[in-house]
Amino acid sequence: MTPLEPAPPALARYAGRDELWLKREDVHELGAFKWRGALPVVRELAAAGADTVVTASTGNHGAAVAWACRQLGVRAVVFVPPRSNPQKLELLAQLGAEVRVAGSDLDEAKDAARATGLPFFEDGAEPRQYEAYGAIGDEILDQSPTEPATVVIPIGNGALAGGVGAALGRRAPSVARIGVVAKAMPVMAASWEAGRAVEVPRESTIADGLAVRVAIPLAVERLRTAVDAIVRVSERAIAEALVACHDAAVPVEPSAAAAVAVAGDLALNGPVVLVITGRNVDGDVLARARTNLASFPD
Repeated sequence: MTPLEPAPPALARYAGRDELWLKREDVHELGAFKWRGALPVVRELAAAGADTVVTASTGNHGAAVAWACRQLGVRAVVFVPPRSNPQKLELLAQLGAEVRVAGSDLDEAKDAARATGLPFFEDGAEPRQYEAYGAIGDEILDQSPTEPATVVIPIGNGALAGGVGAALGRRAPSVARIGVVAKAMPVMAASWEAGRAVEVPRESTIADGLAVRVAIPLAVERLRTAVDAIVRVSERAIAEALVACHDAAVPVEPSAAAAVAVAGDLALNGPVVLVITGRNVDGDVLARARTNLASFPD
């Protein structure tokens, strides 16, 4: 179980919230929530006889797969797109993953991973991930001193929000479940709004954990009932929130800062819980956010 704690006063003031809570998924040894979904899927693949698991990732999912593979004595091969976060690549190496750079973005890296013919674990396409992430929703309700009014969940491929939102909906249907995506890469918001997987123009975002170009149909299906709204947040707002978090001694990565960026815009009263998804930040991105915020699109 990860902590649910009050936001530091400086961060609560930044977000304009009197009752701001942080669900600290970043405190795990991997620095992100992905381990919860990776372990049961890798365990299932290993039980079926796989001695190698292949995946594609911008970093955190790959690290979680490598960590799970090491726990279970399975070889991990992780395909990554060019210009991936150096800190996350270093973590992959420390965990013993075989790292291969391929394609021009995450979705092209996925294509290269599939082409190996080895057992492929696509992040967001495995039902067991959604079940595992549901535990975060249960923990929020169990740990909260009073029922939260709103829970904000960053959306990359959608499995996290699909799992957390479903658990909240089962136990506390009055809680507003708000997803947040990068405005520059809004495929999951556009797909949720359309009720089916759609395409969006190719862009890029500093929130590499939200950098999804091709929607996963299972995630789109699950999100239809797992979230009540999805908000788009600009690169500049993410960068500004990233600095605010670090200044408040909450050293998150941009994907987690996206939740902080929208917290002040919510037109709802009562306690707000932000799911803090990870801490594996690229130092160059943080430095640029501190010194040249205007360089990020608004």
